This record gives sequence, structure tokens and C-alpha cells, in this order.
Amino acid sequence: MDYHDLPELAMEMGFANAALIKTDEITFVPSFRPLCEENLCGKYGVNYACPPDCGSVAQMQERVRKWNYAVVLQTLWDVDDPMDANQTKPAKGQHNKLTRQFIDRTGLPGLMIGASGCNLCETCAIVEQKPCRFPDRMFSCMSAYCIFVKDLTDRCGMDYDCGPHAVALFSMFCFGA
Repeated sequence: MDYHDLPELAMEMGFANAALIKTDEITFVPSFRPLCEENLCGKYGVNYACPPDCGSVAQMQERVRKWNYAVVLQTLWDVDDPMDANQTKPAKGQHNKLTRQFIDRTGLPGLMIGASGCNLCETCAIVEQKPCRFPDRMFSCMSAYCIFVKDLTDRCGMDYDCGPHAVALFSMFCFGA
């Protein structure tokens, strides 16, 4: 499959928008990392894919830059309150599932960056002080990578803010070493 066809494949699979970008065009903002420490998602320190266990900002950036390209993927969800985790958590789960299906369908090696931290296990193995059960499928979120998502969506021609009763979710698949 030609990499230029990947956005079209994503749209056929149900994403609202998809765009191809070079990874050297992605903006990283290390000062975003303290936002993870606020632990609003509840995964700080209890998920291998999240800070502090996922790696430093420099290590995360290096993981992305190892690949030449990324497909940025967007889904849109109608919700009463975008700040209500009970409404957005299932949407994030569906978004990440669709992202994984997309990656599997491409057949390409690469790196998944999700709309939230890894949720492959009910309870992350880190809590039991065991190794990750799915190291080849584990994924970190845009926040853990300190990716400036608003800048990314602007570069990709996507809406970041979709209004008071909608939420736009984003993920990426980095590929092409």
C-alpha cells in the first residue's frame, strides 16, 4: 500500500478526518509534561504508557522522530459535556480501537499514539510490578509525548474545537523509517 493512500483508507474505515504529515513537522512542548502530573486521567504512575514510566519527553520525541511520516486520525463525538470523563472515556476507547484496526490493516510497522493512555488491560501490569503484557501493542497518548495537538491539527487542516456539545479525538500512526 502506498503511504499516500493511508488517509483515504482511514476515512473509509470511519475516521472523520485523516492527514499525512512528516514527523519533523510535529511540535513538542516539554512544558506540557507537568499536566500529566496533575493526574486528571488517573493513569499517572499506574500505567507503563504514561508518565513517569513511559520515558522522558526527549525519549518520547525520539520515538516519534524514528519514523519519517505520521497519519493523524480524527473522530468526532456528540456529547453533552466534553469535560465529563464518563462521556468521553468510551469515545476514547472506541477511537483507540479504530486506530489499532487501521494500523493492523495497513500492515506497516510503526508507532501508535492514542487519544488516551493505553487501555489494553483492565489493570496495568505495572501495578502488580510485572512486565507489560502487550509491549508490542502498548501505546501512549499525545499528552505523554507532549505533542502540541492544536498546532498539529492546524497543520493538518482539522478542527480542534468542535463546539460545546462535541469532542474531537486525535491519534497518530507513525511509520516509514
